[in-house]
Amino acid sequence: MRKAFTLIELLVVIALIGILSTLVIANLNSARERSRDAQRKSDLRNIQTALRLYYNDTGSYPITSAFPTGGNPWTVGMTTYMSTFPKDPLSPTQDYRYVQTDSDTYTLDACLENKSDDKCVTDASFCPTSECKYTVKP
Repeated sequence: MRKAFTLIELLVVIALIGILSTLVIANLNSARERSRDAQRKSDLRNIQTALRLYYNDTGSYPITSAFPTGGNPWTVGMTTYMSTFPKDPLSPTQDYRYVQTDSDTYTLDACLENKSDDKCVTDASFCPTSECKYTVKP
């Protein structure tokens, strides 16, 4: 009657645990990327809502140079459009890009991590690491 595992049995179990943990970590990282991308899209929708409020008050969208940066409030005169302007969830130093094309239109961009996202547009100039840009317009 045996009372212990053989060396081969232990090596097989350790190899299986290693393979399973690798698969779990890979799936977890993918889920984290999708979660951060969902946060970026939500941030752009919130900014878009603030831009609509600004447009309703002033009749035009703000000029590109007057757009706030992440972490700061967006206040014009006595009106606060956003108490805290959102930051990228992974890279807080990377601001979302806003460009006013004329008084009635703009583009608002964020870099996504998940290149297989159905809204991903390849743009290495704005998104050098992921090359995946997400854009909203009015």
